[in-house]
Amino acid sequence: MAQAAIELIGINKSFGAVRANRDINLEVARGTIHGIVGENGAGKSTLMSILYGFYQADSGEIRVGGKPVSINSSNDAIALGIGMVHQHFMLVDNFTVLENVILGAENDALLKSSIAKARSELERLEREYGLEVDPDAIIEELPVGLQQRVEILKALYRGAEILILDEPTGVLTPAEADHLFRILKQLKEQGKTVVLITHKLREIMAITDTVSVMRQGTMVATRVTKETTVGELAELMVGRRVLLRVEKGQSEAGAIKLSVRNLTVKDSRGVTMVDDVSFDVRGGEIVGIAGVAGNGQSELLEAISGIRHAVSGEVMLEGKPVDLTGKADPGELRDRGLAHVPEDRHHVGLVLAFEENENSILGYHDDERYLKGPFLKVDVIMADARDKIEKYDIRPGNPRLKTANFSGGNQQKIVLAREMEQDPGVLIVGQPTRGVDVGAIEFIHKRLIAMRDQGKAVLVVSVELDEIRSLSDRILVMFAGRIVGERGPDATEGELGLLMAGVEHQEAAE
Repeated sequence: MAQAAIELIGINKSFGAVRANRDINLEVARGTIHGIVGENGAGKSTLMSILYGFYQADSGEIRVGGKPVSINSSNDAIALGIGMVHQHFMLVDNFTVLENVILGAENDALLKSSIAKARSELERLEREYGLEVDPDAIIEELPVGLQQRVEILKALYRGAEILILDEPTGVLTPAEADHLFRILKQLKEQGKTVVLITHKLREIMAITDTVSVMRQGTMVATRVTKETTVGELAELMVGRRVLLRVEKGQSEAGAIKLSVRNLTVKDSRGVTMVDDVSFDVRGGEIVGIAGVAGNGQSELLEAISGIRHAVSGEVMLEGKPVDLTGKADPGELRDRGLAHVPEDRHHVGLVLAFEENENSILGYHDDERYLKGPFLKVDVIMADARDKIEKYDIRPGNPRLKTANFSGGNQQKIVLAREMEQDPGVLIVGQPTRGVDVGAIEFIHKRLIAMRDQGKAVLVVSVELDEIRSLSDRILVMFAGRIVGERGPDATEGELGLLMAGVEHQEAAE
């Protein structure tokens, strides 16, 4: 047995009445990739935040390299060789890669020697671990996958021997995730220890040596990865058997509810992101849009939902035109039966400083159900929030809790509950299960199928090919802002992957 890099012994942590960690024991062997899985709110991120010094345990002991340590801040963790890459990156958007890497680790006031040292060290780290990224690039101009590499470089630059990654593939495309896994294997080969927090069980099976399972704040099992299965891990996480594939009958498509014709959309830089796109979505069907992130899917959903103006084209909702000039209020579209679950829940879907009950009616707060004259019916709103919490298993079940204090997956469920419970005629969803655990994925997929079966028109954008293939009745593939192909749900990953890479589209153009 390899020497333990980390030992957590009897760790307890509460937030008020919520017991986030209960008597947790965990041992991670040096030079291995150790997975930690569990449902949203199981306590995974809290546990790793204790190890990284963001929180202090109420009781228990931490050992690093066999020695008891006290970790009262992230500086203490960094000094002990522990680095962490968070689910939501901690980068300054308008700084360069180099400036972000040295931020907080400068060795002189004028920065000249810090920058020279960092540039040289970055070149070495990039060579050694395959973490190529332009040191002079501005963070906000980099795709998400490269931003994540910057976070890893930051940790390695500070001397991390133990690297914690919290839901690292939640915002990555399949190709970016594959590249990340190659980097993690390289880190392991160089003797680093990696702790991987994720809800994606297939990734756990592909990359880890050992996996620990948490449920409701407790550690319920640790398995050697090659000696377990996806089914066993799912059952340990949820406490019951979980359906890992969507069960759905044949769709009965009805009248066209959403029609998009020759839609062209540009971004803030004037770059065409949606290029002459046309398609229809009928009642009683789910249309999935597959594609590598950044190929226009986000801008397409924003234009349809009234958030972003279009250059040209036409969108018809239930046979009536949508104002694409940017003057339309998205609230008007909600009143017309269009519900939108945005890809970016933090910046578009929620106000994190609001309580859960406030976010549960956000955008619908002027509905007569919630108003008495100019005043909100607080008792009605609280009852409505509790009903959604129970129905969608949102944890913790406290409608007065600030939304920022919920895990990413539970924040996603707050948005989904709000939009789905409005009984819309058309539902458009960006990344429906991003950051969501296996039990909640099963629930969300069942809800989407139920909406389809009630005659709703559902448009889903996802970078998860398994999700697109299992949910969709028709699959559209976007590449470089255009629809480059339509396939049925029986299309193979390879077939869709070629379309997503623009291969067939390029060959057809030659």
